[in-house]
Amino acid sequence: MGRITRRAPARRVTLGEHGPIVDGRADTLAVEEPLEIRVDDAAVTVTMRTPGDDFDLALGWLHAEGHIAAAADVRTLMHCNDTDEDGRPTFNVVDVTPAPGVVFDITPRASTTTSACGMCGAQSIADTRRRSRYDLRDDRTTFDPALLSGLPHRLRERQPGFARTGGLHAAGIVDATGEPLCVREDVGRHNAVDKVIGWALRQELLPLRGCVLVVSGRAGYELAQKAVLAGIPAMVSVSATTSLAVELARESGLTLASFVRGDRLTIYSDAGRVVGLDPAFSAGSQGPPKGITQA
Repeated sequence: MGRITRRAPARRVTLGEHGPIVDGRADTLAVEEPLEIRVDDAAVTVTMRTPGDDFDLALGWLHAEGHIAAAADVRTLMHCNDTDEDGRPTFNVVDVTPAPGVVFDITPRASTTTSACGMCGAQSIADTRRRSRYDLRDDRTTFDPALLSGLPHRLRERQPGFARTGGLHAAGIVDATGEPLCVREDVGRHNAVDKVIGWALRQELLPLRGCVLVVSGRAGYELAQKAVLAGIPAMVSVSATTSLAVELARESGLTLASFVRGDRLTIYSDAGRVVGLDPAFSAGSQGPPKGITQA
């Protein structure tokens, strides 16, 4: 399998009082390579990703696209014998064979999915809507706000690739006690989420009741949708969220918390799952507990 990091020549320049100071040590970079997903030898999508956990990534992508409900819908996953210009295997193609009786209604995408955006090629927002098999409002697990605020730190402790490169996102599935069940890194935020959900599919854990999806960057619409489709009742992000993600979270009963840093977090939807918050809170009615912002 390919490595997740690679060394490259670099020049670190520091502007000093008497001119630039140059450090010529090589730098460690996050590896980004294409992964082509095929179904019965027919290419259906290409995503830029960090090598590793490719089968989980393929399963997570198929689930997010609405093609499978469980890992049992797939008979086999295998790396094709693709090679680079030097004849070395690249492991950059995964071929998926559906289980007997399972038919994937797949139209190959016309464009590559970049590591920055998982919605490239979608005709409209309506095209990306997927109906979840699970009703999140049936999951009334509650979470202590102190537990939620500490999850980004728990995630960071399990990001060796980021520690070496500063260039990898991470996603983690955490249980109601704050224990990480699975953490994956990737250059693409959506790939990291697909990898952890693909892992959960193989473990037959869906729906992921009582769990939290933790992401190291922004909580965009597509990532929120992946959480909803996997039956995850809560999502935490280190950075901002978006208006469409909040809209989806409120429609679906997903507890969405963003800007989760230190002792602060901003909750945008379904606050009733967070201990100490009034689920009927509205701006101007009463203040949330100290250290918590509720939108």
